[in-house]
Amino acid sequence: MPPVDLRYPFEGRWLTQHSPADRVPSHGTAEFATSYAIDFVPVGADGRSGAITLASLVRPEPAERFPGFARPILSPVAGVVVATHDAEPDHDAYRGVPSIGYALGQRRRASLGWLALAGNHVMIRAEGGIVVLCHLQRASVSVRIGQAVRPGEQVGRCGNSGNSTEPHVHLQVVDRLDVVHARAVPITFGGWLPRNGEVVDADQSVRSSRSRRPTTPPG
Repeated sequence: MPPVDLRYPFEGRWLTQHSPADRVPSHGTAEFATSYAIDFVPVGADGRSGAITLASLVRPEPAERFPGFARPILSPVAGVVVATHDAEPDHDAYRGVPSIGYALGQRRRASLGWLALAGNHVMIRAEGGIVVLCHLQRASVSVRIGQAVRPGEQVGRCGNSGNSTEPHVHLQVVDRLDVVHARAVPITFGGWLPRNGEVVDADQSVRSSRSRRPTTPPG
């Protein structure tokens, strides 16, 4: 299956996590068609999503304290909106010790189904598949089902809903609207993939020599 080439669904600097450039399935499971999914965490000029303090290591933090919370999320393709949901609350963020307890609840959240994992989301039917953007801020979705969208058009805001330890956007492409029974579709961004730990600057399209990647994921 050929990859769907996308633009970044944001502006500014974002940290890459769970990249299919490093492994497939990228999230350690093929469930819910996540084999080629990728996560982007909004960061500041220092490459961090938020200041690390003693307090942040020992107790949950309000998602609103993170500088990337509520950043605009943009459509990465031209297409038509086929599903939206933005009624889920934005829960606390978990780093340090609290993240251990949150990770132990992963199996329970997965048992509740895809919506419990995705949280607030937008799905866009485009050439090659359906693009899914997850973990959006509650009540931030700005498009409706049946609406045509252009690349770069705002569809919501970065949140911390669903299965999320801190504000970020999860992106995947699937071959059908029913994610539970869908197949994952490979993706690229301008013909390449950033690796785990790489900060991409969507405004400047900065690419270091070490970050130039093949157009197809491994596996």
